[in-house]
Amino acid sequence: MTRWKSDRFAGWGRTAPALARAARPERQAELDAAFASAREFGATLPRGNGRSYGDAAQVTDGALILGTRLDRFISFDATTNLLVAEPGVTFGDILTAFLPRGLAAPVSPGTMYATLGGALAADAHGKNHDRAGSFGAHVEWIDLLIANGETLRCSRDQNADLFRATIGGMGLTGFVRRLALRLASASPFVRVKESRIDDLDEFFEEFAASRDSATFTVGWVDALAKGGRLGRGIFETAEYAPDAAQRPPGLRAPKPIPFDLPGFALSAPIVRGFNELYWRRVPEAGRDGIRALDRFLYPLDSLADWNRLYGKRGFHQFQAVVPDGTARDAVRDMLEKIAATGNASFLAVLKTLGGEGHGLLSFPMRGVTLALDIPNVAGADELLSSLEFVARDAGGRIYLAKDSHQSAATFRATYPRLAEFESVLAEFDPEKRFESDLSRRLGIRGRPA
Repeated sequence: MTRWKSDRFAGWGRTAPALARAARPERQAELDAAFASAREFGATLPRGNGRSYGDAAQVTDGALILGTRLDRFISFDATTNLLVAEPGVTFGDILTAFLPRGLAAPVSPGTMYATLGGALAADAHGKNHDRAGSFGAHVEWIDLLIANGETLRCSRDQNADLFRATIGGMGLTGFVRRLALRLASASPFVRVKESRIDDLDEFFEEFAASRDSATFTVGWVDALAKGGRLGRGIFETAEYAPDAAQRPPGLRAPKPIPFDLPGFALSAPIVRGFNELYWRRVPEAGRDGIRALDRFLYPLDSLADWNRLYGKRGFHQFQAVVPDGTARDAVRDMLEKIAATGNASFLAVLKTLGGEGHGLLSFPMRGVTLALDIPNVAGADELLSSLEFVARDAGGRIYLAKDSHQSAATFRATYPRLAEFESVLAEFDPEKRFESDLSRRLGIRGRPA
């Protein structure tokens, strides 16, 4: 018998918690039982480790099936590097098990605590998107529990439409039982080159010079800088360093944040002061160094529950990608709007993306993506709307795994394969068993909520 528990669930930003029933199966048979009994609660949704930021992994007054205990490695083929795993396996699990063998996930989001099922649902991208693409490009097949209780093998050759809909489909096509992921060569260390950037034009010059040659590229941006300093920041490139003469460290034990910080802790004057110090930590001439892979890929994982930095009201994360042709003007416009309000944290990231993802709702396109945290205070809604309009007018789109605010109209205007996605849902889930607060807000299964 499945045990269901009522609780409140929210995204990592903690802005809109929702009451739902939840079950946490530990075996595949328990997953079947949970899915069968979930029907009495209405809408159903899979949920991983809760690392999407907005309302994508919650369903108000519905049933969540939590996949975190379905976290086993099923098989590994050392000749092809093909790993078969359950959806609750995390990127940290893969690093622990496979980095000593010189392997890692080919693409990784910004936290090692994300699950493989969650990365598939978001078609996650990382700091190497120009070279490696997004997560779905490296998934060979999926075994998917669909709305009628069947399990279908989905790949590029088998149930291909359902495969493309599941990649980036935010959990709306079914529950992933297991997936096959091809791992990539890696080493425990990377050699990182850091450069201090004076303004946005210099950032674009650095990206243009390195995006097709460096393995990893990423920029930190001072989102509160204005005038001639608009867009200043730190630019990093990194390459694997297999010859690093250091002993590989174990994964870090994160330092806890034991309480929610008060609202003034991230006020504009404090963030401006932090940004000034952080920018100056890199010498004017730049610097090179060796860094452990996990510390480079997952810098925020050094703090447990770092979302508590934003206090009880939480925060929104905004991430948009705009195509190369409009990127410079669009990013400048966004940064000017953010700096004018003073409502931004120290976490602002600028990256380039290499091309379209494999999923019908994949976020990436070849262009530039800006991601930043916006504290949930007065004026946040107006700022998010203004950033949304800039991205839409520039031919870009907003990342569903981060979104907590965009309108259904913007979503429909910026995801050109949405009609194909909805057609797949109509075929495989005509009763609309799988829903989320995000799908309701954006009207994916009908009229917006």
